[in-house]
Amino acid sequence: MRRVVLAGRGDLAEWRDAARALAAAGILPEEIDWREKSPEADLSFQRDAMPPAPAATRRPMTVPPVFVELAETVLCHSDPVRFSLLYRLLWRLQLDRQLLEVASDEDVVRARLMAKNVRRDAHKMTAFVRFKETGAAAAGRRKFIAWFEPDHHIVRRTAPFFQRRFTDMDWLIATPKGSAAWDGERLTIKDEPCEKPNLSDVTDELWRTYYASIFNPARLKVKAMQAEMPKKYWKNLPEADLIPGLIASAESKVREMAAREATQSLPFHDRLQQAARHLPTEAAAPAGTLDALRAEAAICTRCPLHANATQTVFGEGPPDAQVMFVGEQPGDQEDIAGRPFVGPAGRLLDQVIAEAGIDRSKLYITNAVKHFKYEPRGKRRIHQKPNMGEVKHCRWWLNLEMQLVKPKLIVAMGATALAALTDAKQRLQDIRGQAMAMEGGRTLFVTVHPSYLLRIPDERLKAEEFARFRDDMLNIQQLMTAIG
Repeated sequence: MRRVVLAGRGDLAEWRDAARALAAAGILPEEIDWREKSPEADLSFQRDAMPPAPAATRRPMTVPPVFVELAETVLCHSDPVRFSLLYRLLWRLQLDRQLLEVASDEDVVRARLMAKNVRRDAHKMTAFVRFKETGAAAAGRRKFIAWFEPDHHIVRRTAPFFQRRFTDMDWLIATPKGSAAWDGERLTIKDEPCEKPNLSDVTDELWRTYYASIFNPARLKVKAMQAEMPKKYWKNLPEADLIPGLIASAESKVREMAAREATQSLPFHDRLQQAARHLPTEAAAPAGTLDALRAEAAICTRCPLHANATQTVFGEGPPDAQVMFVGEQPGDQEDIAGRPFVGPAGRLLDQVIAEAGIDRSKLYITNAVKHFKYEPRGKRRIHQKPNMGEVKHCRWWLNLEMQLVKPKLIVAMGATALAALTDAKQRLQDIRGQAMAMEGGRTLFVTVHPSYLLRIPDERLKAEEFARFRDDMLNIQQLMTAIG
């Protein structure tokens, strides 16, 4: 049994040199006892009392580039088995060059899991290292020190990130697994373990203030916090002492937020609604016209969606249009403009119907739901699909629009529009592209909503769906020609 002792601080060259020598001598994986150097031992390439094996005339071992990258990461892991695992993979790759692609292989699974743990540990280091200023360095440069407790030997691997990001200051990152220092000219890595310094500075209180201000009690997930931020990280951060109190008061804070939500809308909504109230008044439209219906819908309170929306977004187009397009609901840009289909989905619709030879000015375009339903996230408003109760409340307006416009062809874009127009339980994909009879001698044509196309991540699938949508519009154009 050959015993090999390595420093094991994530140095690929150290393991590679030892592995090359052993492989050249024909030493099999099961004949080697890999060890990690203890702090008090001398680094050496050690063997037991057995006589050395004669050097074999072997062809040098070769590996694919992906193995080198994997080994470089795995060697940073703290598990002593990493050396033997990689050496075993080295031998097996000589027989099977595609070994690393076998997702079920036990050695491959273990190596990739080690690599994942190392990358995660490195990410934690870049995220949670907190520098504290300790005074001025040479040439007036500021000097900082930080303490971090990694699980693996990632100091050498991660130090270049800090060099690139904090090149304008002198700093030292101390850890139980070594240290990294930058003086403006040279990055110095040491393997000797460090003792935790006593760190504090004037920014600690700023961090507490910042964390307390961004803590959202409504999104509190204690288990997720513990998984992402183990205790060893929190104990080194000044804001950690706030967390027990923030968690304890989270429930009452959520109730307070809910109470405010019932009476307060977003600030810019107040400004828009106030401006709308001061618009010049127009003469009342004759009863039984679209203009009268639009004015009535502007003050609709049939469902809760009106409370947070900026305004009602009613349909628009010729009052005697032969074709009516029905979408789901207004989006963010439509909610501000007060007009349907003027955002990204509307621009896509304009493009495709123009390619199909359809004139938008001859269409009546509306939505199944007239108010924008969304979830606020910071300064953004994220679209939320209306539920069936909201769709049924708004069906009142859609039915009145159809009664006044009297279209011969209605195009339902998306499942919500289909549900608002019919009580059918069929899936949209089962009846897409079909022309179906409706009450009153009308024809219903079903297709997807253009926003669906914008959300497809796969480029090949997106191209296919764009082509299908264009075909749908060409079929609609033919139906428009048929109805005159």
